[in-house]
Amino acid sequence: MSAMPDSFLGASANDIDSTETREWLDALSAVIGAEGGERAHFLLESLIDHARQAGIDMPFSATTAYVNTIPVDQEERSPGNIEIEERLRTYMRWNAMAMVVKANRLHPADGGDLGGHISSFASLATMFGTGFNHFWHAESADGGKTHGGDLLYIQGHSSPGIYARAFLEGRITEEQLLNFRQ
Repeated sequence: MSAMPDSFLGASANDIDSTETREWLDALSAVIGAEGGERAHFLLESLIDHARQAGIDMPFSATTAYVNTIPVDQEERSPGNIEIEERLRTYMRWNAMAMVVKANRLHPADGGDLGGHISSFASLATMFGTGFNHFWHAESADGGKTHGGDLLYIQGHSSPGIYARAFLEGRITEEQLLNFRQ
């Protein structure tokens, strides 16, 4: 007996043999129950490979349903303080948004589009924060002999957030921040 809802058991209008479909799905459910998901995945990949080798045109999909492949209990702990990092990202998103709004208000005759896109950095803030805090490195103190430093290319529409971070870190002044794209 299958734990799959009937909608997945051959009830499709396109299914020319719902009994056979049910048998295949029941067999897969039995493998999952007895041998686990890894074995079921191996069998499915083997079937797909076999079908391709037999000349069946298998559609390729570059996207799959999101499933976290690392169980929560096996995730590495973040080396940083998540609460502090999120608070800093909130400040950076706010400062980036304020910079864009200010730049756009100063030049309305020019169309008011000098400041970049507010959402570009906001959607990348966590990724940038994780990279800056835990992965990307400056040149090593020995003049780059040990590590030459990471070179990043930041898409221009996201630059307000990078400037906002530089301001919070004290690498640029408030005056420099206020002159963003002027």
